[in-house]
Amino acid sequence: MNLLLPPGTATPSLVADYATVLIFILVGFVFAGIALGVAKLLRPSNPSPAKLTTYECGELPTGSSWVRFNVRFYLVALFFIVFDVEVIFLYPWAVVFKQLYPVPQLGALVFWEMIIFLAILSVGLAYVWVKGDLAWVKKLVDRTPAESATPAVLEEEVSAQ
Repeated sequence: MNLLLPPGTATPSLVADYATVLIFILVGFVFAGIALGVAKLLRPSNPSPAKLTTYECGELPTGSSWVRFNVRFYLVALFFIVFDVEVIFLYPWAVVFKQLYPVPQLGALVFWEMIIFLAILSVGLAYVWVKGDLAWVKKLVDRTPAESATPAVLEEEVSAQ
């Protein structure tokens, strides 16, 4: 790196490095396009009604494909992803931490960064737990009799008054 150049100036070696990366990306896209094109030309195509039906674990599909799913499936998937990402970050940190701990000030910095990361995730877990989203079967909201009355019952009460 040349210290005489003003900040933000690209050196020829830096431009060459970016050009190499750009060429690799372009070659990757071209190769993928050629592979997909050749596969489309060479593969047999004889669709039949049996081949075009939806495959559901060996069962014949029944009903509409536009079925409403419970939002808890989505929530459980999100919680899994959040805590899976936590583990993905925690294992490499634990492996490297033993080597970084003896380094002055770096070991403490790395330790407290992970503590902050785990604290943020713990606050998220506590929030989800308090909201009751970890319970698969949630209890129904308690309503007052006036809130749970049907419109017909309310009309009768209004007409009686």
